[in-house]
Amino acid sequence: MPFLELSLACTEAQQPRYERALEDVGALAVTLVDAHADAPDEQAIFEPGVGEQPLWHEMVLTALFEAGTPREPLLQALSAADEALDWSRAEFRDVEDQDWERAWMDQYEPLHFGARTWIVPWNHELPDGADAPDAAVVRLDPGLAFGSGTHPTTALCLQWLDTLATAGVLEGATVLDFGCGSGILALAALKLGAAAAIGVDNDPQAVIATLDNAQRNGVDDRLQVFLPQDEPVATYPVVVANILASALIGLRETIAARCAPGAQLAMSGILAGQEDDVIAAYADVLEDIDVACMDGWMRVCGRRR
Repeated sequence: MPFLELSLACTEAQQPRYERALEDVGALAVTLVDAHADAPDEQAIFEPGVGEQPLWHEMVLTALFEAGTPREPLLQALSAADEALDWSRAEFRDVEDQDWERAWMDQYEPLHFGARTWIVPWNHELPDGADAPDAAVVRLDPGLAFGSGTHPTTALCLQWLDTLATAGVLEGATVLDFGCGSGILALAALKLGAAAAIGVDNDPQAVIATLDNAQRNGVDDRLQVFLPQDEPVATYPVVVANILASALIGLRETIAARCAPGAQLAMSGILAGQEDDVIAAYADVLEDIDVACMDGWMRVCGRRR
């Protein structure tokens, strides 16, 4: 059936009150989108840092109501639900019914990284090349959590893992994916030859999504996922952390402690211009530091001293 859509911009502080008022007057669904999703800004990143809330400072809130809902009475009801909120900026449009999840998922196409790594949506046929005997194919449901391979930070990390696999570094290794999101990096490492992987994320939904994707890829017996407070104390020969630059710097002691001597470490989620601060924070931890850039995003990698 068709729907009436209401949308308006709000701040992170206002969002809970707006959402509560919309639900109180009968909204069928309420969703949030970053107000600056098209800008190269830290608030536009889709994988929040470990310990950070997955919300943006400014966002667009969208609510669906039954088709034919009178607009003016709806605004009056919303004003009565929370008189302190400004509903005058609300915009309306009529939207036709469709399979929303399928329409969104159909935007995603198979992606190729490095020599062997492929990210293929679960509902998509294998493309040419992904059916090669040595192809490392990750079947992913990008709808479950942040991380589908389309963002430059994720792409940079996938390319790095593919390079490690070519050099034989991943073979038989245990890999830590710190801030795992959908689990895409841990899954790729396993497909590329790692013996086991550990995922850590502060979002319980990410834990669920990673486990679901691990089952989808037949590697759930080799992948464990933890919330930060449940993470076992251990060191690893390969560590990847795709989180914000501020989190990488703030969690420097935590991340360094996860790296075994000689371990390979890659860090991304770093905007161009922030890499020097990250390098400075890890200068006494890493050697053979290398920096890569893609579309205004950086990857810093090196070997644990």
